[in-house]
Amino acid sequence: MSDLPEKQVKRLRSLIQEAETNLAAAKELLLSIIGDDGTAVVTTSGHDTSVSGKVVEGVFDGQVMVGPDGKNYPVPANYASKSKLVEGDILKLTIADDGGFIYKQIGPVVRKQIIGTLTQHDGVYYVEAQGREYRILLASVTYFRIEIGAQVTILVPEDNPDATWAAVEAAL
Repeated sequence: MSDLPEKQVKRLRSLIQEAETNLAAAKELLLSIIGDDGTAVVTTSGHDTSVSGKVVEGVFDGQVMVGPDGKNYPVPANYASKSKLVEGDILKLTIADDGGFIYKQIGPVVRKQIIGTLTQHDGVYYVEAQGREYRILLASVTYFRIEIGAQVTILVPEDNPDATWAAVEAAL
């Protein structure tokens, strides 16, 4: 029997998780622009000064933050891409009283830069570098407007040879 249905289920799960992450990012962005009462939010130095709520620290796994209880928290793909988060980075999540998620990188791991080539399998993007494939976020591909076969500089954790995710530093 073919493993095609298993691949399709795996791909669907990946698409759903990415959609949930993008939806959380859109909600966070909308909330940061208009506030929960429909008015503009006043910020100081780019940070909302009125945020209070539950704080959770966790480890970024390449796509989500894993809390100390093992629970996964969706990290907006645009934030992860823009901040160049890599596996192992420590994040602080403030879950605001109104339900908004506000992430902050508080413990970046040591990174190394490597150059590779962008590829795609089953709709998922990878960078082939140093004989390995590292998965990258779709948000990075669209932000940098990277084409399949293009050379890309990626960031990977220096002390984690088993890392499966990378952050895009630049398209060459």
